[in-house]
Amino acid sequence: MKLVVLACLLAVAAARPDKDATIVTDERNDQGDGNFYYRFETSNGIQKEKTGTPGIEGQSNYVGSFQFPLDDGTLATFTFEADENGYRVNSPLLPPIPEYVQRQIDFANSQGKRR
Repeated sequence: MKLVVLACLLAVAAARPDKDATIVTDERNDQGDGNFYYRFETSNGIQKEKTGTPGIEGQSNYVGSFQFPLDDGTLATFTFEADENGYRVNSPLLPPIPEYVQRQIDFANSQGKRR
């Protein structure tokens, strides 16, 4: 559910072209061993920051955030983490997980641990 809302918000942000926006910050560091960092910011308020590290199960782990301006002048801000436990995103704009969904998630997690 969170991913659907996130995708919709990103689609709305992408649909609002700003021909005059320029990149005001562009930082990149890639050590070539799975460790990296990048951050960019545009003049119209779009920002993204991401740090990556090698994971214990061969995956890449990420932590970061992104934000973009909304029509009312406020900023939509999201933080995320991806690792061996999956992708998790947080924002005050995302609705809470319904209780029945959380029970299903908890049940699925308990079944995976029984194996």
